[in-house]
Amino acid sequence: MTKKPPAATFSAATEPATIVRNLTLEQKARLLSGASFWTTAEAPGVPSAYLADGPHGVRRLDADVGDIEGAVPATCFPPAVALGSTFDVGLVERVGEAVAAEAQRRGVDVVLGPGINIKRSPLCGRNFEYVAEDPLLAGEIGAALVTGIQGKGVATSLKHFAANNQETERMRVSADIDERTLREIYLRGFQRVVTKAQPATLMSSYNRINGTYTGEDRRITTDILRGEWGFKGLVMSDWGAVHNRIAGIRAGLDLEMPGGGEGRVKEIVAAVKSGTLDLADVDRSATRVATLALAAQGARGAAGPPAEPGHDAETWHDDAHHVLAREAAGRAIVLLKNDGGLLPLAPQTRLAVIGELARTPRYQGAGSSQIVPTRLDDALAAIQDSATDVVFAPGYELGAAGGAGAGDRAGSASGRRPAKAAAADAAAALAAALAADAVAAARDAGVVLFFAGLPQSAEAEGRDREHIELPASQLALLDRVLEVNPRVVVVLSNGSVVRLSGFADRVPAIVEGWLLGQAGGGAVADVLFGRVNPSGRLTETIPLRIEDTPAWTSFPGTGLHVTYGEGIFVGYRWYDARDMAVQFPFGHGLSYTTFAYSGLAVSTGSVGSADGKGSTGGGDLTATVTVTNTGGVAGREVVQCYVSLPGSTVPRAPRALAAFAIVDLAPGESRQVELAVARDDLAYWDVRADRWLVEGGAYRVEVGASSRDLRATAEVAVPPDSVVVPLTGQSSLGEAMVHPVIGPTVTGMLQAAGLSDDVMVMTRAMPLERLPYQPGSGVTHKQLKQLLDVANGTGGLTTRTANKLLTLTARLRRRR
Repeated sequence: MTKKPPAATFSAATEPATIVRNLTLEQKARLLSGASFWTTAEAPGVPSAYLADGPHGVRRLDADVGDIEGAVPATCFPPAVALGSTFDVGLVERVGEAVAAEAQRRGVDVVLGPGINIKRSPLCGRNFEYVAEDPLLAGEIGAALVTGIQGKGVATSLKHFAANNQETERMRVSADIDERTLREIYLRGFQRVVTKAQPATLMSSYNRINGTYTGEDRRITTDILRGEWGFKGLVMSDWGAVHNRIAGIRAGLDLEMPGGGEGRVKEIVAAVKSGTLDLADVDRSATRVATLALAAQGARGAAGPPAEPGHDAETWHDDAHHVLAREAAGRAIVLLKNDGGLLPLAPQTRLAVIGELARTPRYQGAGSSQIVPTRLDDALAAIQDSATDVVFAPGYELGAAGGAGAGDRAGSASGRRPAKAAAADAAAALAAALAADAVAAARDAGVVLFFAGLPQSAEAEGRDREHIELPASQLALLDRVLEVNPRVVVVLSNGSVVRLSGFADRVPAIVEGWLLGQAGGGAVADVLFGRVNPSGRLTETIPLRIEDTPAWTSFPGTGLHVTYGEGIFVGYRWYDARDMAVQFPFGHGLSYTTFAYSGLAVSTGSVGSADGKGSTGGGDLTATVTVTNTGGVAGREVVQCYVSLPGSTVPRAPRALAAFAIVDLAPGESRQVELAVARDDLAYWDVRADRWLVEGGAYRVEVGASSRDLRATAEVAVPPDSVVVPLTGQSSLGEAMVHPVIGPTVTGMLQAAGLSDDVMVMTRAMPLERLPYQPGSGVTHKQLKQLLDVANGTGGLTTRTANKLLTLTARLRRRR
């Protein structure tokens, strides 16, 4: 991993806090809002910083608001949906380094990314910008990108914090989430990135969490982020996300973007003067803005002045970065199916390439992350360069309907019925001709490469998807092609999962091409012809149908509220807990070779803490397994480690990803792979203790090639955390029975009463606060308080209280 540069140092005269103390209140207030759409404000001694969208490239727009085509060209690396599928943190870090180099060349101080929100539903329109349905993987990939970018002196902005899992009503909706689910699923990835990579800034999301806007939630923005995780940087708003600026400053939202102008300055000044806002809060946030700006100024000085060529792509092109983009894209491609070894292709195979997406690639999603590429490769040209006999048929048109034909678009353009009818007839004739040509080409081919995918309009910031279907015209054409030639390889272009169950059992090979950035066309050819042995793995489960997905009954909510009723059972956790069939499971991906696993061993030791202030005690795990390439070509295996605790006292998924590693092996080669599982990653959030807690017991460690292709299993004893959960009046007698202080006394009394099993069940479930109300129990509120004081170390247990408890249990026994 690349070493991080030393933290910025300042002399006494330039130390940010000193500078801020010498500013006027108006100058401090001005620092808390952007000066323009992309820049922070200046003040005496505080320079401005330039922020630009990312994270899979640099999108510098000189205008505050302008068309994407006006942006400075930059290398469009694969978006997060693809980078996550590499499972390769080293490769992702190198992508981050390249993004940083291009940011510096373009005068950008802060890259707005990465985005690591959990893929709660495949209908989220922005899933292409996010990494995974699993928080550990999202956190690891996010941390690698932050490390790569910041290691070269450019700041990042981790986003969108937090629970921004849909686009519908994103500026107002409340994500209603229980505390355990919030901590384990929707905050844990952010926690991992913060504690491992310390992003310079963090971007709060538009939405509310349990009724409170994230930028106004002090518990989220300050107590958890800074107090528990140790975040040292600046918190900024998403663009236009501020609801109540004064409440935001108090909560820890330092910088409003793009800024509220002088009216906002006056509002902040007035709040301080009226006493509704503490000056210390303004100073704190202004110091954080000054720290970021001064660090950016220092990094610019170290990197030298940015280049100032024209805005044409050729001027900005970097050949090495395009090569890196192609490498990353090749590693992201997931081979879902390859019956009969149809792939890789021989160069002399007679190929029919069908689908406009082969010639006109869709390589990124729509919205603020769009990059103007320095160049753009298409798969058709790369295939033609790789094979000797290729025929192409577009098969369908691309447009708003994603291949539904031009008829609907042309017909709606005219208000006259005859013109509409004529246009519709012409479009239908064109669609029929395109399809006929495609079928004819397929009939004579040795192998058909059928390119299918979603239109840009289906996946975009600001709106969610309505379904997970491929365009109907593409599916209809595929049916016709299969009628004349069964040797079909489907190559997909999509930013989130699509339903494959309509044809997956009728085609021998499926290649998940995601959105692969500007070099994706060449990468697809690399995989199809075996120059790259595919090693991408699914970061989200592909369901059989949308109705099977965890959030189906609640997404996207009603009345500006969305209930996360599935709890911690997101993604593969949901399907595994229900033993539900899926099309392809999380972690799945094939290779042109095969791998065997043997000799799994698990030991306890110390591998460090991934989540910072998590659990107490030792007991980190190290799993070692030998992986052998049993095939005939070199290949890469993504070794995945899943952990579970059978018989847990709390609901858990049957397994959860705890570690992963990549191993490259020559034919016949074996290598021992080590997988480090931090003890903190075994913890669950205990709502009673209000903290992370590792439950003791015999943990099952499973290692394999996907969440449902587990090749080796072992068990290891893990000691529990030495945590005493406080007892309250709402605690049950059962909880009192296992309490380390009063448990033996309470248990002894109940056992002495000789209760039947059914009565014991009722007794254990009784809240302690009900004891004074049990007829004839004789236990008073004062005596109950004494019992709780003893349990919580704040008082003494009298003999009278113990006797009253014994009397109560005797009465319960007589009721049998």
